[in-house]
Amino acid sequence: MSSLSSLVREELSTPVDPRVAAMAASIAAAYPGSARAVLFYGSCLRETQLDGLMLDFYLIVSDYGDAYPKRWMAIANRLIPPNVFPFQHGGLIAKYAVLSETDFHRLNGPETRNVSVWARFAQPSRLVWAVDDTARDRAIAGISRAAPALLAAAGPVDGEPPLDWWRRAFSLTYSVELRAERTSRAQSVVDADADRYRRFTGPVIAAIGPDATSGGWARRRLEGKLLSVARLAKASLTYAGGIDYLAWKINRHAGTKIEIKPWQRRWPLVAALTLVPRLMKSGAIR
Repeated sequence: MSSLSSLVREELSTPVDPRVAAMAASIAAAYPGSARAVLFYGSCLRETQLDGLMLDFYLIVSDYGDAYPKRWMAIANRLIPPNVFPFQHGGLIAKYAVLSETDFHRLNGPETRNVSVWARFAQPSRLVWAVDDTARDRAIAGISRAAPALLAAAGPVDGEPPLDWWRRAFSLTYSVELRAERTSRAQSVVDADADRYRRFTGPVIAAIGPDATSGGWARRRLEGKLLSVARLAKASLTYAGGIDYLAWKINRHAGTKIEIKPWQRRWPLVAALTLVPRLMKSGAIR
């Protein structure tokens, strides 16, 4: 049986569309001296037609202070990670999230109740740029912590088939964050690549530490929803066009027809904080 780190390394090295690799290199070039690795993840991994889609990346940096010329941006990234920014290259559009190597390792592990990073990197991803072999190895080590954190947090159920464990685990993580996706989305994550999750199950279980504990999801949900709102508020200051992206994503996943008014673009923080309660009440986000 392959070790988990071997499976992760192999998956991360799977070739990507050349335009994705070019965009990743361009993102890294915007952070000279601090960029360590760029990861490509999300639903676009399964798409062959990328035009018109929003690609998702994580940029891993050495240190927030080195990454930003403005001190307040480094502080914002450290206090409420990650910072998220829009990006365009080669006719494609994307957003990328910024984490330090230290935070990436920590947020992929069981020591945090924050699910946002390990829930994403328990899923397939690609390491499309790395500054050197050390950065590559550190990214692999961080991602190798994600799936064990996911399954351990969900906890096993006697007689439950392995794929159902994965499905239940992802459903739990989707319930923690503000999400526009339909409730079936967590199930489709597994069903889209069931063989992958079968291959990973044994090594992931073997990697779960003896001190791992499950549960605590009521607290995770409370903290996760509050953190989602805090990130949304921060994005109104750091993400150009963030309010338009929020509307685009909700419309795409929830089938709504939100239109952003001029005053909402002028006051994105106020707009975001007033939109969220209405969208939760209507069920557009959960």
